[in-house]
Amino acid sequence: MGYILPTEYTQYGLSADITDDWITMASSLMDSYCRRTSLLATQYVERMRLTADAQSVRLSYLPLISVDGVRVRYGHPRRGERADPFREQVAWAFSLPGSWSTLDPATVDLNQPTGELTFPENFLGLNYNEVEITYTAGVATIPAAIKIACAQIVRNAQAMPSTNVKSSRMDTLQMEYFSGGLIDPQVQAMLRPYLAQRIG
Repeated sequence: MGYILPTEYTQYGLSADITDDWITMASSLMDSYCRRTSLLATQYVERMRLTADAQSVRLSYLPLISVDGVRVRYGHPRRGERADPFREQVAWAFSLPGSWSTLDPATVDLNQPTGELTFPENFLGLNYNEVEITYTAGVATIPAAIKIACAQIVRNAQAMPSTNVKSSRMDTLQMEYFSGGLIDPQVQAMLRPYLAQRIG
């Protein structure tokens, strides 16, 4: 799906007779640059390890719309995380090692602009060391910045069609299109709030 509607082509500086495949190409290029399936509202599931003595994680995709579910567990501590071996032995005696527990999202401290979640300690005073978060991130309606970036990519592609061929090989009939010049610094600045925060 393209991020600009056909009725909006002229509004964002594109010719009225432009075909939809240009917009589709630019939209998919933006998704690929931001390392996500879509800039629109999408549900994600991330499983992350918590570092010792820091009960917070940062989500990969922003802007954050809602946290839909949180599961936590106290798994086997990694090397260097065994602060109090006696307390850990008690935890293992009264719980199923590595079992997941559902945590109410309302008990998790959420920083909406940064996507940082801070978790409470469990009843034994031990910190969780692995979390699985289901959340929705993206935009519900496409803002003007995304539409302007999409139109700019189309204009860049139309302005320099010969430089879009990155490499070609005749022996294998292989060509690589769309070099980094299509996403210029202005487009990168407009897409910065939608970049994935981490890869993995």
